[in-house]
Amino acid sequence: MSGLALLDYASVLVFALTGALVASRAQLDLVGFAFIACLTAVGGGTVRDLLLDRHPVFWVGQPAYILIAVGAAVLVFFTAHLVESRYNWLVWLDSFALSIAVAAGSAAALSLDQSGTIVVLMGVTTGCLGGLMRDVVCNEVPLVLKQGELYVSCALAGAMTAVLAARLGFDELATLAACAMICWVLRAGSLLFGWKLPVYKSRPPRS
Repeated sequence: MSGLALLDYASVLVFALTGALVASRAQLDLVGFAFIACLTAVGGGTVRDLLLDRHPVFWVGQPAYILIAVGAAVLVFFTAHLVESRYNWLVWLDSFALSIAVAAGSAAALSLDQSGTIVVLMGVTTGCLGGLMRDVVCNEVPLVLKQGELYVSCALAGAMTAVLAARLGFDELATLAACAMICWVLRAGSLLFGWKLPVYKSRPPRS
């Protein structure tokens, strides 16, 4: 199994868990859990593959990805009530999923010898779109848009690290490990220490 496939499997599993947790907060039925888990798990990777013209789309070529997402949904459906703070679990699992998915998206673009700009965009797309779809469908405030919170910027930093490491001649494993680590450290810092970007504040026009 290739490194990219392993990253996709890991990303699908962890993002599916976050999707199921959001479904539990919305009090959906088991089919709703499975739908949100699958949407979250494969949403970003699907858009990535379509943009990169990769055929077939990763989960169409290997339906085991969908089965993993459904399995995660079933697991959370029967165990979510045991978790004291589902939101805390959600944001931390999402931070791991984001880091893995950014690495997976960057790896996919690098494997096709895409330019640095496209590698960065594919990393961000793979990392952010699944969670965005999840939150919008479940009527939650999207994590990617929380005021000032580091999220998309973490994905950007991770994907840019992948480009830099590849240009410096790092091997694939070191490149993707650096990508995921930078992304996760920034996201974890935002959650633990309140790291934020400056936000726009309106002010009256000058007279």
